[in-house]
Amino acid sequence: MPDTDDRPATHSEPTLRPATARVAVTPAAGELLRSLAARHGPLMFHQSGGCCDGSSPMCYPVGMFMTGSGDVLLGALEVDGIAPVEVYMSRSQFEYWKYTHLTIDVVDGRGAGFSLEVPEGKRFLTRSRMLDDAELADLGLLSAGPGPSGVPDVG
Repeated sequence: MPDTDDRPATHSEPTLRPATARVAVTPAAGELLRSLAARHGPLMFHQSGGCCDGSSPMCYPVGMFMTGSGDVLLGALEVDGIAPVEVYMSRSQFEYWKYTHLTIDVVDGRGAGFSLEVPEGKRFLTRSRMLDDAELADLGLLSAGPGPSGVPDVG
């Protein structure tokens, strides 16, 4: 049985995970997540598509923001001392971001959304980079047809 699947996990369909992580967390954001989890319990993120605080990752207690078939589970952040923090994005937004690795970070400043960190005088933000050829291959995103190696399959 293969150990990878080229599709992201969705709310309703379990899949085997590729070795390539689509999401990560900085140490500073991890520290804030530990603090928030101590007060609010298990946490999750939904990468905003432009409402409220622009395109910031919004942090909620698990169960406060309902995900469904229109959302993609990008992965879970592993932060020492707390339960894994799942990160979601809308399926339509994922079509634009599927070639990108996202890192959740935190900066000083107050966001304008409903995310849990707002009262702390901090705001989460997403730093992104393009996936490299090995990561694209692991996720099944390289073209199988003729053409230069490393060209993403956008069709």
